[in-house]
Amino acid sequence: MPRLLAEPGTQVTLLVRAADDAALCERVSQMTGWWGLSADDARRSRIEALRGDIELPRFGLDATRFDRLAAATTHVIHSAASVKLNMPMEQARATAVTPTRTLLELGRIAARAGTLRKIDLVSTVGVWGRTPGVMPERRLPEVGDFHNTYEAAKAEAERVVWDEGQGLPMTVHRPSMVVGERGSGRVIHFQVFYHLCEFLSGARTFGVMPRLGDTRLDTVPVDWVADVICWASGNQDTAGRILHLCSGPAGAIPLTDLQARVRERWAAAGRRLPRLRQVDRSLLERMVPLIGAVSGARARRALRGLPPVLAYLAEDQAFGNAESARTFAAAGLPLPSIGDYLDPVLDHYLRRGPTARTR
Repeated sequence: MPRLLAEPGTQVTLLVRAADDAALCERVSQMTGWWGLSADDARRSRIEALRGDIELPRFGLDATRFDRLAAATTHVIHSAASVKLNMPMEQARATAVTPTRTLLELGRIAARAGTLRKIDLVSTVGVWGRTPGVMPERRLPEVGDFHNTYEAAKAEAERVVWDEGQGLPMTVHRPSMVVGERGSGRVIHFQVFYHLCEFLSGARTFGVMPRLGDTRLDTVPVDWVADVICWASGNQDTAGRILHLCSGPAGAIPLTDLQARVRERWAAAGRRLPRLRQVDRSLLERMVPLIGAVSGARARRALRGLPPVLAYLAEDQAFGNAESARTFAAAGLPLPSIGDYLDPVLDHYLRRGPTARTR
């Protein structure tokens, strides 16, 4: 949003999830605060917030409001989704496939009105599913085996884009694991990466750890992802392309290196760390309920998310990005190295995360 609002005259309409109008105002206030927009900032006057629901027809808007919005829209950035990994499949489709079809409907109305210039949709490298090897930068109709319903629904949403969105100027973005900003490490939610780091520290499993082998983790900083999406939104030459917003096989960090860095930063922050004891991954999976039984409530909640993480770590796969990286470099948006942002990201989590110490 700060990047979009930096363009003078740009008006931005936000679809916001909220139970009622009061909740809508509260959420907008929280978001504008996060973006650094004070109450008297003139840029706030160029934001319109609509209360909606991506699971409903027309995003929960009445027909007149939806058609009027579509006819006035020039650019669309679609990043709304649920990131719960194991929803029932119908619910996963409702949060991924249904809004994609609604978006295409909005795009067709805007195209007929002559206003539409660009649509950018945020997908995920997770549409590669359980497929081994390096993910290509193309459509993936052959992939059908997934870790969870989230991946399966996002893959189905991509197929809808290409099968039903012919003629619309669309770019599909596939980010990998998104982490905090370069420099500050800020991130609005601590999601999978941060849970993985806690796991790699050994603190939640009393030091019991699977053998990590040569497995690598592909991450990208959120501010760079925002830079790329905003650039693509203003560049019609990217229409019809799939862009991989990821570190790629060469840039992904070995988990052994990430674990060493995590334990170093945790120790520097005064965290007590157990000695690591390596076991087979399958044995650790069987041990999770036992570890949870002797842990506190917070640790038990964290451990419930461990089996999906272990499933990801078992895969021998990577995400190709050579063509996308060349495109970004030519646009002045070179892919950041993880060394440019890892320490700030970890330190921000240690200061602000759910287990941060207060003084």
